Amino acid sequence: MFAAERRQLILEMVRANGAVSLRELARVVQTSEVTVRRDVRALEAEGLLDRRHGGAVLPGGFTRESGFPQKSHLATAEKTAIADLAAGFVEEGEAIVVGAGTTTQELARRLARVPGLTVVTNSLLVAQALAHANRVEVVMTGGTLRGSNYALVGSGAEQSLQGLRVSRAFLSGSGLTAERGLSTSNMLSASVDRALVQAAGEVVVLADHSKLGSDTMFQTVPTDVITRLVTDEPPGHDDRAATELQALADQGVQIAVTSGSGGGQGSGQMGAESPADRRAPRRDVPLPGQRRNLPPGGGGSAPQLRPATTLSEAPGGRVADLAPRRR
Repeated sequence: MFAAERRQLILEMVRANGAVSLRELARVVQTSEVTVRRDVRALEAEGLLDRRHGGAVLPGGFTRESGFPQKSHLATAEKTAIADLAAGFVEEGEAIVVGAGTTTQELARRLARVPGLTVVTNSLLVAQALAHANRVEVVMTGGTLRGSNYALVGSGAEQSLQGLRVSRAFLSGSGLTAERGLSTSNMLSASVDRALVQAAGEVVVLADHSKLGSDTMFQTVPTDVITRLVTDEPPGHDDRAATELQALADQGVQIAVTSGSGGGQGSGQMGAESPADRRAPRRDVPLPGQRRNLPPGGGGSAPQLRPATTLSEAPGGRVADLAPRRR
């Protein structure tokens, strides 16, 4: 494929999806990430797109939301590995909330094997993944159906969450930065996600590396409310993604990194060290505790939560060796 053809295809993918990782672009155009990065720089110089951590986005600073058909085909291996690792943090008999998204849908497929689980969700896709699971109770919110991501939104969804209290929430979004936290491009989705957060004792964000450093219009979860980030290993050359991970760790977020794309739960293999791993002392990031004073979701006290997962308790990945820098 000639350079002009590659760049036209790259531009079409970014326009269709809003944001695309370099890894995905390289796979589609069948070339190396080094070549794709050079193409992205050339397109940025022409003002046709903007570079972001490990990817490219529409020009203008904010990525727009893709529809479900587009998102379901992006970073599929990374989402699978993230879901495998995140499922290891869920215990038998827990009550949790799971937000809408393609990564949380992958998580739900794995949660079907956890007995005694209660899952509250506003996502039709999450509910569908758990519909035939034995000994898993699914509670749907009310609300208005948003067809682009098969999620229930609006005042009905938010009101149905009042008075709810669960151990943890699993959420994804369109972008994640240390400065603003998790964000999305849709106001109604952001509002429901905030209601889900208020019902949970802990907040776990699922985001592949292409979302690190991307900023979208509506903030859903501030950084100081995020307990843990589950993500995939950024490419070794992506220093900006590693810097973003370190900045999140500096603010107290526990980082769990998969062992590799599609590595599967229980693989027990450690991924190669990222640049952020090498810059920080080799120790686990402490789980933030009392600093997370979330508004109460209703009556009753929060359930007792288990201690932070140690390295040996995270199947298929690791708790990243990131520690807050000394000030």
